[in-house]
Amino acid sequence: MKIKFCPNLKKSICILFLVLSVPNLQAQDKSNTYDESQMKAYSILWQQTAAEYRALCYQAFNLASVRLKEIPRRQFRKGNLAIITDLDETILDNSYVGAQLIKEHKQMNGAEWDRWTAVSKATEVPGAVAFLKEASKKGITIFYVSNRDTASVENTLIDLKRLELPNADAAHCLFKTDTSSKEIRRKKIEENYKIVMLMGDNLTDFSTAFEKNSIQDRFDKTDLDQKKWGDKFIVLPNCNYGEWENALYNYERKSDDEKVKMRMELLKGF
Repeated sequence: MKIKFCPNLKKSICILFLVLSVPNLQAQDKSNTYDESQMKAYSILWQQTAAEYRALCYQAFNLASVRLKEIPRRQFRKGNLAIITDLDETILDNSYVGAQLIKEHKQMNGAEWDRWTAVSKATEVPGAVAFLKEASKKGITIFYVSNRDTASVENTLIDLKRLELPNADAAHCLFKTDTSSKEIRRKKIEENYKIVMLMGDNLTDFSTAFEKNSIQDRFDKTDLDQKKWGDKFIVLPNCNYGEWENALYNYERKSDDEKVKMRMELLKGF
């Protein structure tokens, strides 16, 4: 026997199918977002809870302190020695904003970052304050070269002053204007100072050689500067974000699914 469906019944079945399918698609989207946020959660938890992270920070600043002691006394006579340091994840711990966004199921963007800097609640990266105070006591001037927007200088200074960091004033905060490259700002400081040390969590804090280069190029250039790491260049750990992450995706905007695929392709097994 042949069963005949009336047109209205066929239409009802199609609508029902679509209604049932939408929640599944939404669940799939939520799952992808969840996976991305959990990936970030591990990085943030490492920064907030791992004693190993603290040890690496102390190690970096302990080594920096040793390097200060090796500077010949005659270099201090001119009074023009300076340290250039990045701020975020080098001196200031901003892991809280990433954690909050995960809890609120939000993505990082300019507005969310501005919301964070406006509350001026950053804490110090372990060992940062003591080291910069030590350098200042020796007569070394500290410059904070950051890619925070110039509009956030006032709120940032609240953090710097609360932590009692040296040279906590607008004149020593060289923030981003029209370019994220820090080279022009570094050159400006070099007009009047001898730079004895650079500090950062991102290799672009040290040289333009690391700006928008492939993973292999970044490796090669790191090898060329091998003797500078731990000497004039002091690197702080940051697995949350940075130029290294942009290099994974060839500095292109990608969807979450595309990022997952590219990460899997980059993984090297045995």
